[in-house]
Amino acid sequence: MSERTIVHLMRHGEVHNPQGVLYGRLPEFYLSDLGHQMAERAADHLSTNEIVHLVSSPLERAQQTVAPLAKLLEAPVTTDDRVIEADNLFEGRTVGAEPKALLHPKNWWLLRNPFRPSWGEPYREIAARMQAAVADARDAARGHEAVIVSHQLPVWIARQAYEKKSFVHDPRTRQCSLASLTSLTFDGDRYVGFTYAEPAGDLLPDALKAGKKFVGGA
Repeated sequence: MSERTIVHLMRHGEVHNPQGVLYGRLPEFYLSDLGHQMAERAADHLSTNEIVHLVSSPLERAQQTVAPLAKLLEAPVTTDDRVIEADNLFEGRTVGAEPKALLHPKNWWLLRNPFRPSWGEPYREIAARMQAAVADARDAARGHEAVIVSHQLPVWIARQAYEKKSFVHDPRTRQCSLASLTSLTFDGDRYVGFTYAEPAGDLLPDALKAGKKFVGGA
């Protein structure tokens, strides 16, 4: 008899990043006050779900986002390197509120192949590591639910992989807002569909004020 299991892929909350650094995997980028509020909203949203397994990226912003839920559930958190942010050759650069700065001619070589992509970790590799992590979380939560706190691009690529859609996309079109939930449902090992929710949706306008929406804010 098959079992219904849900794996929630949660993006972390807003990060304090006034300089607009494309922070990627850099350490010491923490949630802003608003980001902590987002994490609390997500925890409240999931408080009545049958969550039995928590996983987080090793990066500080993800660890801080899962903390309220872990406290609420009195549950341990497994840190999984497979759900870390995507590697990116633009990491550490500052573009402020104007992502178009990345289109400067000096960067054209890095932008030569959007299908791979040439500026960072290949989409197929992101999909493979995320699906492996999801499979392990699904197995750990059989018949119940698990939460994986990760980052925008890995969550989006995982969703595209399960939906068997193209990985090539415009980053501005990703449906994966701060502290959002992309919830994957499985019947046994078989993927059957997803739902999407924004528990902190009412806080998003504040996060987008004053040019806070950066390409690297993932």
